[in-house]
Amino acid sequence: MTLDLAGAGIGPFNLSLAALADPVPDLDVAMFERRKEFRWHPGLLIEGATIQVPFLADLVTLADPTSELSFLNYLREHDRLLPFYFAEKFHIARTEYDDYCRWAAERLSSCHFGVEITAVDWRESAFHLSTSEGETIATRNVVLGVGTSPLVPEPLRSLASDPAALVVHSADYLAERERLLAAPSVTVVGSGQSGAEVFLDLLRHRTRPDGLRWIARTVSFAPMEYSKLGLEQFTPDYTTFFHGLGESTRDSLVPAQWQLYKGIDSGTIAEIHDELYRRSIGGRWPEVTMTPGVEVVSASSDGNRIALGLRHRQQGTSAVWHTDAVVSATGYTETSLERLLGPLADRMITDGQGRPVVERDYRLRLDGVAGSVYVQNAERHTHGVGAPDLGLGAWRAASIINSVCGREVYRLPPRTAFTTFGLEDS
Repeated sequence: MTLDLAGAGIGPFNLSLAALADPVPDLDVAMFERRKEFRWHPGLLIEGATIQVPFLADLVTLADPTSELSFLNYLREHDRLLPFYFAEKFHIARTEYDDYCRWAAERLSSCHFGVEITAVDWRESAFHLSTSEGETIATRNVVLGVGTSPLVPEPLRSLASDPAALVVHSADYLAERERLLAAPSVTVVGSGQSGAEVFLDLLRHRTRPDGLRWIARTVSFAPMEYSKLGLEQFTPDYTTFFHGLGESTRDSLVPAQWQLYKGIDSGTIAEIHDELYRRSIGGRWPEVTMTPGVEVVSASSDGNRIALGLRHRQQGTSAVWHTDAVVSATGYTETSLERLLGPLADRMITDGQGRPVVERDYRLRLDGVAGSVYVQNAERHTHGVGAPDLGLGAWRAASIINSVCGREVYRLPPRTAFTTFGLEDS
């Protein structure tokens, strides 16, 4: 049997694709994931932390609000719909989103866990996917949802790989939380949402009031852009505009838009300030250090402690801080497609920076291959900062389904933003 579409990796995006493909007649889809069950950033399921998009950005609703795999139906199936109504929560807990996705995955026969795709080849008018089970799967089209990998800054990498040094990426925070709470001093590195959540959790629960530091390269601990018109840069309209720009223009835009995806939720900032203010009652400043504008330039073991070489980017000054533990909340890097594509990587058309060229409908541009390889969350350089955003997940999945089927399975509105991003001739 030859499938219509096979997917490597089951994160929220390929799970969304599986959910929207499920009711489509005559569309044979299978998704494969090396983990034994669905898990979404398990190391960051901190109590009280919420996802940064409204609950409507679930697996299906923004493409098909009638789907049985919507978040609202998940609540209904668990007899929690009325409690959710009274809770008036627009942004749900990360733990709840993780549980919802696992609930959906368990209801999809197209999702296969404990099976890793190890290679992709094209021959005899079909793709052939090799699995960790020694099987070969034939499919007309492939979708890669292989996700991202934790990124640790170069100065910290050798210590992060040393079991004797308590240097962890925020992706593993919960696994090391008890050791971090007990450490005499901890330094959190990174100005984004993960860094803020880790700092807040340590601030609330460490038994020692001192020894907690938070540093970041950014000029301030800045809020994420969350104005209504600002958020229109996460619409398909903006994606189309961005995709049509020149490569150099796109490359200059993404870093300038850092507050769209690297800032901190204003609610989290408020919680941190509230906790610090509570600790100042009586006229004592909280015994914590928060310093933006600072980058780590070196790191070494200093006996049982860690010596961090720091540089202030605006002042031009340097210092060495000694700490017992470091949490690197420094984001993620896109997983390379070359390893998974294997020989097919030689057929991948690349841009001036050696990155894959991704078409508007999320297909890789391949030379001499009749089938299509789609990507999810590997196209920020071609589609903009909305690529990793959960809010565009259902739209992208619906777009891929329409492309695979060659027809409009899901009606996607021609306009999604009040803003007109390009200049039109009047």
